[in-house]
Amino acid sequence: MTAPISPKVASVFRPALFKGKVAIVTGGGTGIGKAITQELLHLGCKVMIASRNEERLKAAAKLMQDQLKCNTSAELAHMQCNIRKEEQVKDLISSTLSRFGKLDFLVNNGGGQFPSPASGISLKGWHAVIETNLTGTFLCCREAFNQYMADHGGVIVNIIADMWKGFPGMSHTGAARAGVDNLTKSLSIEWAHHGVRINSVAPGSSIYSETAAANYGDPNIFEATIPLVPAKRLGTVEEVSAAVCFLLSPAAAFISGETLRVDAGASLYSSRWTIPDHSKTPAYKWSTDVGEDDLESNSPTTPSKL
Repeated sequence: MTAPISPKVASVFRPALFKGKVAIVTGGGTGIGKAITQELLHLGCKVMIASRNEERLKAAAKLMQDQLKCNTSAELAHMQCNIRKEEQVKDLISSTLSRFGKLDFLVNNGGGQFPSPASGISLKGWHAVIETNLTGTFLCCREAFNQYMADHGGVIVNIIADMWKGFPGMSHTGAARAGVDNLTKSLSIEWAHHGVRINSVAPGSSIYSETAAANYGDPNIFEATIPLVPAKRLGTVEEVSAAVCFLLSPAAAFISGETLRVDAGASLYSSRWTIPDHSKTPAYKWSTDVGEDDLESNSPTTPSKL
């Protein structure tokens, strides 16, 4: 079997933007979290990725090591952590500080859910989703603050979901993500005088991820969302990563307590207005077929570095 090829990262942000910075990305070995990790590394950041699944985490870390060959400032580490477990979260933060000496960024991407009508969700299933998506995010935020950011400042980005119209079929995660949205607002005020900024990014349900498709057991589950998306295409994990990197960057220095929706306006789209099929919205993604400094787009115009 041929080893998977690590895609070349071609960030729109300037090289070495995050040189000297240290980040933790939970769920950083798959899907959106992996894209965020790859872009942070490309921008010179030192990154600790964490996940409950140690085997998958190790495989992802080994694959992403290829990106570090030409980037001497970047560094990647990984450790197993179940964010539902308080002691494991405390250890994640302290281990990161022990290895890298600081913690500038925290990206709370770790989470999980399963499709089910509310009437079929057991109490055990409900607790598992709430504890992972809401309690786990809280624990990571609290420990990052208590162990480092209270004295040194920092930036936190929470990954939530498109739950603005409710989340029928997955009410457990809708409730949890709505809780994180509110938690983000609360912490942005409580921690402002410590120099901590905290925002959320809400990927739309049309953001395609191989990991998510595999978890849901249906590779075509995302295709059904296209008619509901004003861009008339699926979103990419790189488009979510770009939003996260912007919020982590100095360009977002005056933004806190906000949630950035990455959904091409899908959360605003209603049946009162019809958008015809089109291909006028170029996609931002990485590709193994282009040079390291190129961006792949379905538009003749390539976005320039910011």
